[in-house]
Amino acid sequence: MFQGTGSDVGKSLVVAGLARAFARRGLRVRPFKPQNMSNNAAVTADGGEIGRAQALQARAARVPLSVHMNPVLLKPQSLIGAQIVVQGRMQGSAKAAEYQRLKAGLMPAVLDSFARMRGEADLVLVEGAGSASEVNLRANDIANMGFARAADVPVVLIGDIDRGGVIASLVGTHSVLDPADAAMIRGFVVNKFRGDPALFADGMALIAERTGWVSLGLLPFLPEAAQLPAEDALALDHVLPRNPGAKLRIAVPVLPRIANFDDLDPLIAEPAVEVVRVRPGSALPGDADLVILPGSKATIADLGALRAAGFDVDIAAHLRRGGAVLGLCGGYQMLGREIADPEGMEGPPGSVPGLGLLDVATVLSGDKRLEPASGATADGAGFAGYEMHIGRTEGPDRARPFAHLANGGAEGAVSADGRVLGTYVHGLFDADSQRAAWLARFAAGAPAIGYETRIEAALDALAAHVAAHLDLDRLLSLAR
Repeated sequence: MFQGTGSDVGKSLVVAGLARAFARRGLRVRPFKPQNMSNNAAVTADGGEIGRAQALQARAARVPLSVHMNPVLLKPQSLIGAQIVVQGRMQGSAKAAEYQRLKAGLMPAVLDSFARMRGEADLVLVEGAGSASEVNLRANDIANMGFARAADVPVVLIGDIDRGGVIASLVGTHSVLDPADAAMIRGFVVNKFRGDPALFADGMALIAERTGWVSLGLLPFLPEAAQLPAEDALALDHVLPRNPGAKLRIAVPVLPRIANFDDLDPLIAEPAVEVVRVRPGSALPGDADLVILPGSKATIADLGALRAAGFDVDIAAHLRRGGAVLGLCGGYQMLGREIADPEGMEGPPGSVPGLGLLDVATVLSGDKRLEPASGATADGAGFAGYEMHIGRTEGPDRARPFAHLANGGAEGAVSADGRVLGTYVHGLFDADSQRAAWLARFAAGAPAIGYETRIEAALDALAAHVAAHLDLDRLLSLAR
C-alpha cells in the first residue's frame, strides 16, 4: 500500500508507473484504492463508476476497469455534502461529520472488493488517500492505516520534496502515528526531486535513521507525467501556459462543483489550442472562439455560481460576437430553458431557469445513467466515451441531435443556428477524429495529435522512470 504524507504528493502516478512496470514483467497487476474523493470518475465495464486515477492505473496495468478497484467513491456536492458511491453504485449522501460515523459500516464492502482483486492478481497495488498522519480521523478509518491493518498490507510512505519540508513530513508522520500503525510502514519514497541526487543522500539517510524505514528510492521529477490525466480539483490550481500561436482559443468557466474536467485534457494537449480556465472574479476572454461549460456535480448550485460571477453575461456577449458554446453533461443542462429537481436530488426540491440558449429542459430524477457511449457527431466525426448523469433532457432542439449513437439513438441537442451545442458524452475529445473536426471548424484544419498514443507513451515513460529509480525487487519482497 502506498500512502502519502499529504495530498498531491504523487501517490496516484507512482502506482500507475509501478502498475505498468510490473505488468511489463509479466505479472497480473490490479490497482486498488479503498476510498477516493473525486468528482473525476470513469464508467467501468461492470456498469458502475470509479475514480479517474484508478481508471488510469488499470490502463497502466492493461486490465479492464472494475468497480472493485475503488469500492468507496465520495463525490463532493454543494448543499448536501458528498455523494457516496459503494462498489460502483450511489448509496446516498452525507455531510462530513455524518460520514465519519458511516465509515465503519463500509469496511466489509472494502475488504470484499480487495479480496476480489487479490483473487485475480499476482500483485495488488493499493493507494491511500490524503495524508497518513491525519490521526484525528483514525477512528473507523478505511482509507489509510485502518485498511492497512484490517487487510494486513505493508505500507510504503511517499513524501513530496518539491513542496519543501519532506524530512519533517516523513519523520513527523512517524512521530504522530500510533506505534502499531507506524509498524505497518516498511519503507519510504521521496518523490519529485529536482537537482543532483547526491545532495540529498544525507537527507535519505536521516529519514531512515529517525524512522527505521527502508529507503526505496529518490524519484526525480518527471515532466512527462503532466501529460497524464489529473485525479482531482487540485490540478485546477495549476496555471495553464499561454499559447500565443494557438489557432483555437477555448474559455472554460471553473465553477465550485466542476466534475470530469479531464474531458478537456486532450484539447489542452493540442499545440493548436489554448484552453483558458476562468475563475469567478475574472471575465471570459473576449477573443475566445469557443466557450465550454464542463460537467458539474451539482448543476443547479453551479448555475447559480455562474450567474453570480457574471459568466452568463459574458456568454451572451460571446454569442453576439459570433462565438460558439458547448455544454458537457451538467453544462448541457445549464444551457436549457429550465432545470427541475422535484425530488431534491442535489439540494432543496424546486426548479430554476436555465440560460435559455437551447430549447430543452431537464428534470433531475430517476436512476443514474452509467454506460458507454460511442457513435459520431453530425459532422461524421467518431467518438467513444461514456454517459454518467442523472436526469432527462427533452425539447424541440433535440430534433437536431449533437450525435448519433452506435446503438441507433440520438444524443444531445444543437440550436437552430448551430452555435450552441449540448451533449451528455464524457470522453468526447479523446478521439483524434473528434478533435480534428473541431479544429477544422475553428482552426482551418490544424492537424490533431495522436492523443491515445501520447498517453501510452507517457505511461511507458513513467514505468521506465520508476523502474530506474525505485527498488522494484525490494518492493516485491515486501509484498505479502
